[in-house]
Amino acid sequence: MHGSDLVLFRKIHFQKLLPLNQRLIDLSADLDSHAFLQNPASQNIYLYLTDYVSDFSSKWLDRSLRSLKILDWGCGKGFITFLLKEMGAGVTSCDVLGNSDSAFGQNTPIVEAESLEVICLNHSYLLPFENESFDVVLSFGVLEHVPHHLESLREIHRILKQGGLFFCFFLPYHLSWTQHLAHLRGNFYHARLYSKKKVKQLLEQTNFQILDIWHRQLFPKNRVAYANYHQFELLDQWLTENTFLKYIATNIEFVAHKR
Repeated sequence: MHGSDLVLFRKIHFQKLLPLNQRLIDLSADLDSHAFLQNPASQNIYLYLTDYVSDFSSKWLDRSLRSLKILDWGCGKGFITFLLKEMGAGVTSCDVLGNSDSAFGQNTPIVEAESLEVICLNHSYLLPFENESFDVVLSFGVLEHVPHHLESLREIHRILKQGGLFFCFFLPYHLSWTQHLAHLRGNFYHARLYSKKKVKQLLEQTNFQILDIWHRQLFPKNRVAYANYHQFELLDQWLTENTFLKYIATNIEFVAHKR
């Protein structure tokens, strides 16, 4: 796959309507921190993103999903690991101490119910894995929170096998209307925002090659219930792909491989 084929592959996967995962709904009941997994509009996003990761990785690396070694970097609540394991993937989960959003700083009913092993990271960026240990590394809303993003990217590069893939989702875009509104309200949960130029510079500095990069999510989904959530998601995607509104979208995301 190259160029336009990669974009088409992504669009097809992002537009899928996948059945909601009832196990996630059951495990996240009665916890406000997990309420977004109860919301079809929000859970749908994670379903199509993990489906995309699964199929893209298998196709690009020309291997079965079961044979791939995947790292869920900063696994948090554990639901990404859970979804990929349900697909048959071999996933290693890790997270840091001292962060309220980490697997070690919050209620983790999914981790506990599914007996997911989470490796504790005791350093701000060094990872306790051998060189070229993984085929795929995932960042689901993690890179923007690490203290040293350049050093973290170098570590990810080190532990990836040659040609291995790095998927980065939910990276906050520097022109995002939702991020700037949050800042005006005094919410600096995402204090560091990213431009496409900055992303490309970071990846160039750490010897990654971008395969695909895109804007995503114009409208909030986590706590907003939409009656026809799939149709609304398709509209959101069309606007961020085909109009100037992409430049105020919430996220900039990419998949890159190790050179």
